[in-house]
Amino acid sequence: MNTPILEARGLQKCYTMTPALDIDLILPRGKVVGLLGPNGSGKTTLIKLAAGLLRPTRGELLISGMPVSQHTKAIVSYLPERNALPNWMKAADALDFYATMFPDFDRERAIYMLDTLQIPAAQRIKTLSKGMKEKVQVVLAMSRHAELFLLDEPIGGVDPATRDFILDAVIRNREPNSTVLISTHLITDVEQILDDFIFLQKGHIVRYGPACETREEEGKTLDQLFREVFRC
Repeated sequence: MNTPILEARGLQKCYTMTPALDIDLILPRGKVVGLLGPNGSGKTTLIKLAAGLLRPTRGELLISGMPVSQHTKAIVSYLPERNALPNWMKAADALDFYATMFPDFDRERAIYMLDTLQIPAAQRIKTLSKGMKEKVQVVLAMSRHAELFLLDEPIGGVDPATRDFILDAVIRNREPNSTVLISTHLITDVEQILDDFIFLQKGHIVRYGPACETREEEGKTLDQLFREVFRC
């Protein structure tokens, strides 16, 4: 399939007179792409637009060649920055909910990840620590056989060992033709799994390219390059 998994054409999102996001972008299939930028650069806005939680002010956003809709939500797995699970739910209830909502949800994979992360399936969400809640959401998002994974700060609130597990899950659990768009500030932790990277600043793409080739050409890690580009 040659259709890009995500295509933004003159895409703008405005909250005030100044656009929070103003980009053109094509994401190919089968890539892990880092969406990198300082706070307020538009990362979460782009992810929410692709997830169908926001509407563009101008321009067009296509997922697998289709306008964002219920049809695209069926092939997109979204991990929000903050916990979005109701407090009354147990982890097991969350698995039931996802299995009902998404035909591509892999319950066996989810149970394996819960067990590995030592998350008690019978415990209510409200009694879990912040880190444990984030782990549950990662399990839910990465247990789908989606075409596009939108991960908004998936490793920001967890310990280093869990970061390693999550990043390994990103690589192992995605389909060969699926794309992962991962937003994070922890560039050192993620850059070794990235195929491509996007530097976003004040709603604009200031750099987009292949991670490995860029490191070789620049003689710098992506983290070093990020600090150079976004120096205060």
